[in-house]
Amino acid sequence: MVEHSNGFASAASGQNASGCHVCSVKGSEAYIELPIIGTTEELRTTVGKFMAIAAGTRELLGVVTEVSLKTPQAGSSPDPRAIARVDLVGEISRDETGRQRFRRGVGAYPAIRDRARIISSEQLRLIFRGDKTTFAEIGRLHNDTSVPAYVDVENLVTKHFAVLGSTGVGKSSGLAVILRQVIKTWRELRVLILDHHNEYGSVFGNEANLVGAKNLRLPFWLFNFEEFSDVLYAGKPPVPAEQDILSELIPLAKTQYLNRRHSMERTSALRKVEPRQSGFTADTPVPYLMQDLLALIDERMGKLENRSSRMTHHRLIGRIETLKNDPRYAFMFANATTGGDTMVTILTELFRLEANGRPATVIQLASLPIEVVDAVVCVISRLAFDFGMWSDGAMPLLLVCEEAHRFAAADPSVGFLPSKNALSRIAKEGRKYGVYLGLVTQRPAELDATIISQCNTLFAMRMANDRDQALLKSAVSDATANLVDFVPSLGTGEVIGFGEGMPLPVQFVFNRLSEELLPRSEAAAALPKDINPGSRREFVHAVVERWRGSIMSQAQTDAPSEPSAPILTETHTPRRTPTPAEAAEDKISKALQLARREYLGR
Repeated sequence: MVEHSNGFASAASGQNASGCHVCSVKGSEAYIELPIIGTTEELRTTVGKFMAIAAGTRELLGVVTEVSLKTPQAGSSPDPRAIARVDLVGEISRDETGRQRFRRGVGAYPAIRDRARIISSEQLRLIFRGDKTTFAEIGRLHNDTSVPAYVDVENLVTKHFAVLGSTGVGKSSGLAVILRQVIKTWRELRVLILDHHNEYGSVFGNEANLVGAKNLRLPFWLFNFEEFSDVLYAGKPPVPAEQDILSELIPLAKTQYLNRRHSMERTSALRKVEPRQSGFTADTPVPYLMQDLLALIDERMGKLENRSSRMTHHRLIGRIETLKNDPRYAFMFANATTGGDTMVTILTELFRLEANGRPATVIQLASLPIEVVDAVVCVISRLAFDFGMWSDGAMPLLLVCEEAHRFAAADPSVGFLPSKNALSRIAKEGRKYGVYLGLVTQRPAELDATIISQCNTLFAMRMANDRDQALLKSAVSDATANLVDFVPSLGTGEVIGFGEGMPLPVQFVFNRLSEELLPRSEAAAALPKDINPGSRREFVHAVVERWRGSIMSQAQTDAPSEPSAPILTETHTPRRTPTPAEAAEDKISKALQLARREYLGR
């Protein structure tokens, strides 16, 4: 329940709309009869405006969702009258100290002929501002831009939230505004953003650590059995016979690594662990070496006489070798042969757990192979929940998932089921352990209903799809569900906020970020049109080298290629000659940086 002091008593003597009174009450809706007269812009009675109803010792607050012309009756006043439907959202009353307070919910209902009036801008400003230190401004009211729209950061984060809207309506910019205020207001909170389109690299400045394919370290042994299988088979159904081999031999490889580490530490030989007594399963997050697993598979294959069984083992070895040698999966297999228990370091860097560190991490998923994105999201979500659970919520974390409908689909046959289960677990139980969820989606109807029902604050932007609107209406618990009818006509950047994180359900416009802070895809800037044909051809050549280099090993990239423009180096600074792929990466990076500077300078 939102409750705060608002100074309403000092502002309650403002202008009243003469002749406004309650003519009908139905549940949480009140119908108010009002005169049709010329008024100031501030006091025009139209949809989206707030009205106060005097109900005994308190005033009820509601939002106008419909205005219609009253049908004249015989013998009635000749002056035209209108009927406004008002959805009741809260009340203003005195506490035991005599102070005026606003709170969500209605404890009493209006009666026929109770007086009503339009809420002025100053009164609205006092109501929305509140007296809580966790209130932060994220926009301006749609009908009165002089009134700031606030969000209660604590309620927003700890009770989960979702940003919903079609493509191109400003979801990314709105989310950036929200998260910047969250980071500013709650400094102890750590924010992890699963950035599906690499848009948020410029949003947070020095407040965020960017993690992509080049610096992400998520070793294969941190993946549980389902996640590793999804990577190994590129999202396709696994081969049952190969699955049986892996489920039996992965625990043995973990036991071998443990015994080797004990041996290196010169511990007693009595501490050697027998495979069946280790207690390891294929899901236990302890290190092992990929070469040990391959050796175990090869050893078992050598003992088999059945040709079909030997081929199954041989195909499994080839499958693992191909994956391990693919440079795109270096974030998983960089230390596959040297090993090392780096779990503490990985968690500290991934979730920014160090003291006085940057509060946000942006995982740039678009830089990873498309086949592995589902498994990576699943691993990160699972690690976030498990760390919160085993640390008893000592370090609060907000996990923000872009394109949530892809990873938590309503249709069980779509997507990777474990990633949906990991997000669902956070949605249902995460708040008990200090792990919170923020979802962003352009297809709410395709998002799992159980997960979105756990989001107690919804930011609804323009949506034209009937299924999306129906889901939104079913998810909104406020009495102002009628505001959902305005969703199809919202403009870009406009939003309706519902739920616990908002002082009141209201339509508002997100604050505008400066140009350099706006979310944008890393590929948003095009090459200058006046670039000469020779330079354009060199750029295409560099793209081809980069393309090939992304799926070739280091030895392969050292092979000769087409002659390209010489790389200028200073003679007094000797260094290793870069490979064609590295030179292409550098050339493309410089060209795109120049293009972005020109793009921002327009």
